[in-house]
Amino acid sequence: MPTISIFKEDFESLLGGARATRSISIEQLEEWLMLVKGELKGHNPENGELRIELQDSNRPDLWCCEGIARQVRIKQQGKSKPYAFFSKKTKATQRLIVAPGIESVRPYVAACTATGYRVTDDGLAQLIQTQEKLADIFGHKRKTVSIGLYQLKKIHFPVTYELVRPDEARFTPLGMETVMTLSEILMVHPKGLEHGHILAGQSRLPILRDAKNQPLSFPPIINSREIGEVRVGDDELFVEVTGTDLAMVILTLNIFAANLADRGATIEPVEVQYPKNTPLGKRVVTPQDLGTPRTIQIKTIEQALGQDLGVKTVKQALEVYGYEVSAGNGTVKAKLPPYRNDLMHPMDVVEDVAMSRGYGSFAPEMPAQFTVGGLSRIEETSDRARELMVGLGFQEIISNILGSPDQYRDAMRLDDTDWGKMVEVDNAMALTFSCLRQWMLPSLLRVEAASSRAFYPHKLFEAGEVAIPDPTHELGSRTDMILGAVIAHATAAFSEIHSCLDVLFYHLGRDYSLQPVQHPSFLEGRAGKIVVGGTSVGVIGEVHPEVLERWQISVPVVSFDVNLSQLTSSE
Repeated sequence: MPTISIFKEDFESLLGGARATRSISIEQLEEWLMLVKGELKGHNPENGELRIELQDSNRPDLWCCEGIARQVRIKQQGKSKPYAFFSKKTKATQRLIVAPGIESVRPYVAACTATGYRVTDDGLAQLIQTQEKLADIFGHKRKTVSIGLYQLKKIHFPVTYELVRPDEARFTPLGMETVMTLSEILMVHPKGLEHGHILAGQSRLPILRDAKNQPLSFPPIINSREIGEVRVGDDELFVEVTGTDLAMVILTLNIFAANLADRGATIEPVEVQYPKNTPLGKRVVTPQDLGTPRTIQIKTIEQALGQDLGVKTVKQALEVYGYEVSAGNGTVKAKLPPYRNDLMHPMDVVEDVAMSRGYGSFAPEMPAQFTVGGLSRIEETSDRARELMVGLGFQEIISNILGSPDQYRDAMRLDDTDWGKMVEVDNAMALTFSCLRQWMLPSLLRVEAASSRAFYPHKLFEAGEVAIPDPTHELGSRTDMILGAVIAHATAAFSEIHSCLDVLFYHLGRDYSLQPVQHPSFLEGRAGKIVVGGTSVGVIGEVHPEVLERWQISVPVVSFDVNLSQLTSSE
């Protein structure tokens, strides 16, 4: 969760009105921070610095002094003030032209100008902090969003966003005194070394230049020192945001525009001209309000909060939290302010109603029934199985349920077999975590493969969850608790793991039998199904040498997998 630094005097001035001249107590501040899920972590009385931890990762507009002050100010004043520059009727005064080809590298850009606010020490500190927090956390370390601030007076419009060869453009980057090419910046500059991987493999690199061919910046790496070094006393600024997601880019610019407007700046939109259609067209005026109203049933809010509130109370609670609200018959139509885009579910609105009214306004209610918690049968069985395995000399491991098809299927010789069917993750961020394990042996072999330097014998077990494809289940799969065990050493054999299975079932008080089975992961003739009451509850056998070779394990391994969920349900 982000932790930010703000200064008490700066915060008080941003509250506006009469409160700007009145000192705020730390107790009052801590009470207000509940509106933004904030917690005061430190206070330096000498310079007025406040360290605040924000608990809401979906509200990047709050990761700054301006955002916190804005939320408190709206609550105190009873409604949000309109920002005229978000209106679709506002005409852009300047243009930013996107050249063809940029869509293959870093396709989107948004920009605006801010005049009339003279940058102060505190204001500059907040601009830099907000820039860093948004780019690092919201922008995934500049991969999806990066921000540039510039001295507007030195820029000649229109600005062009284009691709150039790495040695074609040269400028002095921030923090340096030497003119460098883009390739030199990537190799030498600290920001180039830190973020250069974002542009890895690109033969041409993005650059922002003005009408006189002056470089503004090399996004997302570094600004030009001549134009992109904002100083205390500057009163005309140019703000741009580049990235890979248009909605995130515009939201980031909206936050900066609102912050500067709260400090007294006049915001003028910039028209961005794209060579091809975007989700918002070829000509996009930014900043821009992307929000759409959402209708929520009052009874949904009341049921979630456990209190009858009524339309009027809900409407008022949302208005004093910054929403645009219109009331209907048993419903409210709510729209977020342009600097927010975190309304994904009606429960998000419910939470804002609760925070706006204050959790202390809800009457406590004692439970209607007295109940005592306890372990479920499957947890009791798995705990008992763990105790028995430890007693048998096995060492417990705990591993991830998520993994890759390479480990759970391919390395186990399960390609194109029913044994290899798995639950896969849709839109996985990485192939390494793209599916859920369907049995326990691969997780145990992964640990064994990394343990070759430990003294033998190795005896490992894990009792954990697996996801098994099941078309009869309403979700298409079921989650079962599996106990898996392996023994690895130079003379490991079927009889050794079989004797452990015998002891386990004896102390669990269950009878079982073994039936021969042909399983691709085990040696033929050395594998069996574990059967209880006519139902297969697992598999036991000597691991196939080809599987061991794929895992780079140099000693024989024997193993069993027991489905504790099926074992428990058959009692």
